[in-house]
Amino acid sequence: MKTLEKNGKMFSFKKFTPLYIMMVPGILYFFINNYLPMFGTMIAFKEINFSMGFIKSPWVGFKNFRYLFGSNNALIITRNTILYNLAFIIFNLICAVTLALLLNEVKNIRFKKFFQTIVLVPYLISMVIVGYLGYAFLSGDAGIINKSIFPYFGIEPVNWYSELKYWPFILIFINVWKNAGYFCIIYYAALLGLDPNIYEAATIDGANKTQQTFGITIPLIKPIIITMVILQIGKMFYSDFGLFYQVPMNSGVLLPVTNVIDTYVYRGLMQMGDVGMSSAAGFYQSIVGFFLVLLSNLYIRKISPENSIF
Repeated sequence: MKTLEKNGKMFSFKKFTPLYIMMVPGILYFFINNYLPMFGTMIAFKEINFSMGFIKSPWVGFKNFRYLFGSNNALIITRNTILYNLAFIIFNLICAVTLALLLNEVKNIRFKKFFQTIVLVPYLISMVIVGYLGYAFLSGDAGIINKSIFPYFGIEPVNWYSELKYWPFILIFINVWKNAGYFCIIYYAALLGLDPNIYEAATIDGANKTQQTFGITIPLIKPIIITMVILQIGKMFYSDFGLFYQVPMNSGVLLPVTNVIDTYVYRGLMQMGDVGMSSAAGFYQSIVGFFLVLLSNLYIRKISPENSIF
């Protein structure tokens, strides 16, 4: 029995050897890119002295975390980071699913490929370019909105880069414009895998498009939606640096509504050159993100066990 089991394992290994070999580059990349850098987390607990090297630099415990939590801005940057990311998750989900459903209704192959390209192009544009595109629209002196759109409706020009109240909406709009297409393609791929016979049966039973969408389509792609939402929740304490730094053009007036953990750490690093503080912020974000993934998945397991990730 043991011999047969051993032979079976050897046979199985030989059968899938080409696949194992194909896995090696991906595993190596994953190890080098994701696990090897974990060695650098010790920097968060050291006062880096470059003449001594990272390993021999003295340990300082949680001193590097005091800068992050001891400042008066700690509450503001934490609030901004969490609330913006919550808004991004909600609006990206709504817009991406809607776009995927609309794209799925396009029957002409050429038009379908054209619309797929159009919705994905913003995701591929550098945030630096997006920042200057935003400036072309929002510039107080020569911006398209102030010079071409507002005069048509008789509205007075707005100094966008000095007005705090508009920027939460501007940042959310730009983030959704840039990222909704990427999520749309993922949800659209899930829609392509659905059995068309289900919709034929629903049509025969008299279900209209709205009933089919909320009664069939959304429940069937719910596992994909939940997975994507959990992954985004895991990055809730991370921010798109370019969105919050490049798009507002690093305007100091806008810091109360555009300053998040990443930009705060960057500015502190540029002013103080403290590598340990920057590493402490990254370590804090990783730990919080890890627990957010666990908690969100635990919640999903309670309300819908079959849709949880693990």
